[in-house]
Amino acid sequence: MDLIDPHAGRAHKVGMTGPGGSGKSTVIEKRIREFRRKNKTVGVIAVDPTSPFTGGAFLGDRIRMQDLSTDQDVFIRSMATRNYPGGIARATGDAVKVLDASGKDVVIVETVGAGQSEVEIIRVAQTVVVLFAPGLGDEIQAIKAGLMEIGDIFVVNKADRENADRAVMDIRSMLQMDKKKRRWKPPVLKSIALTGDGIPELVEKVELHRQILRREAAPEEAREKAEAELEEAIKDKIAAFLIRELRMTGEFEELLEEIIGKKVNPASVAESLLNKRLKKSN
Repeated sequence: MDLIDPHAGRAHKVGMTGPGGSGKSTVIEKRIREFRRKNKTVGVIAVDPTSPFTGGAFLGDRIRMQDLSTDQDVFIRSMATRNYPGGIARATGDAVKVLDASGKDVVIVETVGAGQSEVEIIRVAQTVVVLFAPGLGDEIQAIKAGLMEIGDIFVVNKADRENADRAVMDIRSMLQMDKKKRRWKPPVLKSIALTGDGIPELVEKVELHRQILRREAAPEEAREKAEAELEEAIKDKIAAFLIRELRMTGEFEELLEEIIGKKVNPASVAESLLNKRLKKSN
């Protein structure tokens, strides 16, 4: 990553999130085709649930987009969450940087699709597209959670279904309740991914958002992103170091046995380990 990092920063990173069954993979496939018509190279990281049997990506979105695999300017990779919360995997940010540094014009990240808690995508993507579908019963649930706050573009997919217009109105009403001053007013679009209806407009809005970000990039946003990346990196390195040390001394197994025997709980063990390390450093 030290070697890759200086070469990253050119690609536009787009997140795609929303409830399962809203058609994220189909919309992404159509978007890739639209980007390719504009001669843009595309990378896709499709984050899937972790298989309980292999530990790998459970659904494997590459299968759904396999007819694009012969295009040398399209790279698609599935990635298991490995129980990392927030709809993405721990390594998703690094994978995006790799594709960015490799020269891709657009990098798309598809979240797991659980629905209401997939807000980690904002740490990775510059433009977040939130997808809904009428009749899933998730519109109000998603509105209650963080998806409405992180979305830059909202899409009601499967717009040929009943109540599609109602879903659009509901989302617009919720967005109007947001009193924060924004440089960008999130649009609410309709699409039918199977036929490609609405996809060109979505790609145009993504490009427009990219242009506004480039033109009006605020220093505090860059600082917030760097701060989030630094915090995550520190947590990962410290945790890995402590666990490795505990395993080498055999203390890890001893603590596991105590937890299994209900003598201690994981939270108190973690606090005790931290206090012990802090005393040593003093």
